[in-house]
Amino acid sequence: MTSTPILLESRPDRPPEGTAAADVVSVDVARLRAVAAAATGADVDRVLRSPHVDLAGFAALLSDAAAARLEDLAQAAHRITRARFGSTVRLFAPLYLSNECVSTCTYCGYSAGNDIRRRTLTLDEVRAEAVELHRRGFRHILLVAGEHARIVSRDYLEACVRTAAPLFPQVGVEVQVWDTDTYRRLVAAGCDGVIVFQESYNRDTYESVHLKGKKRNYAWRLAAPDRAAEAGMRRLGIGALLGLHPDWRAEAIALAAHAQALIRRWWRCEVQISLPRLRPAAGGYEPAEPVGDAAFVQLLCALRIALPGVGVSLSTREVPSLRDALVPLGVTTMSAGSHTEPGGYAEDSDAEPQFEISDRRSPAEVAAVLRAAGYDPVWKDWQRV
Repeated sequence: MTSTPILLESRPDRPPEGTAAADVVSVDVARLRAVAAAATGADVDRVLRSPHVDLAGFAALLSDAAAARLEDLAQAAHRITRARFGSTVRLFAPLYLSNECVSTCTYCGYSAGNDIRRRTLTLDEVRAEAVELHRRGFRHILLVAGEHARIVSRDYLEACVRTAAPLFPQVGVEVQVWDTDTYRRLVAAGCDGVIVFQESYNRDTYESVHLKGKKRNYAWRLAAPDRAAEAGMRRLGIGALLGLHPDWRAEAIALAAHAQALIRRWWRCEVQISLPRLRPAAGGYEPAEPVGDAAFVQLLCALRIALPGVGVSLSTREVPSLRDALVPLGVTTMSAGSHTEPGGYAEDSDAEPQFEISDRRSPAEVAAVLRAAGYDPVWKDWQRV
C-alpha cells in the first residue's frame, strides 16, 4: 500500500485534473512571453485582422511593437466593447466585513503582522451598511474580508450573505478561498458570484510574498473558481495584482489563459477580469515594480481584443481621469464611492483600510460622468427567482 504525502495545509500541491486551474498550470508562459518579445509590427497587424485571437496572438498584443500601435489597439478595443456590451457600465460597491487576518502577505494592509486597528462587523452593522448602500442606489455588492477562518467563519459569511441578499439581487464575495461545500452554502444563502485574485501566477513570486497562512497554497487558491463554479456560482472573477511580479506581460498571459480555461470548462458562468494595480498599504508597503499607465492601457486593450465577451472590472484604486478614459476601451464594471475598511458607509469607521483609494467621487458623481459620456450606468441587471 502506498501513501500520499501530506503537503502544505493538507491540500494537494497541484490542481485537480479536468479543472481550469490544471489547464493554466500546463500553459508554457515562458514560450508565450518569448512570442511577445519577438513580435513585429506585421505580427500585430495579423492579430488585429484575425476574428479569433489565441494566446500567442494575445502575447503579440503585449509586445513593444504593439505598444507603438496603441491607438490602433484602442480603436479595436472600443469597437469590440460597443459591439458586445453596448453603452452600459455596471456599478457595484465593496462592503468590507472584517480586516482580521491570520495570513502574512507582504503587500497587504491586512497582513497579520501589521499593527492596525482591527474590526469585524456585527450582523446588525452589516445590515446597516447594506441599507445605506441600497439607499445610494446600489443593487450589486461585493462582501470582502480578510483571512481568519474562526472570526470570518463559514457560518458568519453565510449569515452576512443572508442579511444582504434581500436588498441586493447580486451579492458576490471576495474572501478566503473555501471548499465546494462551503461555496454551496453561500449560493444557497443568496450569493451568486466569487472573486479570487491569484495575486501572482508566478509560483516563485507567489511563494515569496505569502509567508504564512493557508493562502500560501498556490494550487488550492488557483482552483477556487473551479470549486465555486461546481457549487453553482453564476459569476467568476479573477485577477492578478499588477506590480507584484516584475514582468507584467508574463502575468497577463497567465491571467488570459486562466480566463480562457474558465470559459471553456464552465461555459455557463460569466467570467470577469479585474486589473488592480498595487497601491501603498499599511505596514509601509510600496510596489517595487509599478505598472505604468501606457502598459496598463495596452493590457486592457489586448484583453478586450483577445477575450471579447469577458467582463472587465475597474476599482477605485485608479484616479478619476484615468477611470473615465478607460471606460470606452473595455471596462464593463466599476466600483464607486468605495470604502476599503470595515464599515464607513452608514457611519464613520476607525478601522484600517486595506489600501489607499484614488477615486473618491460619490456613486452619483460617477454615474453622472458616465451619462455625460454617453453611457448608461447599470445598477441592476440580474434578479434571483
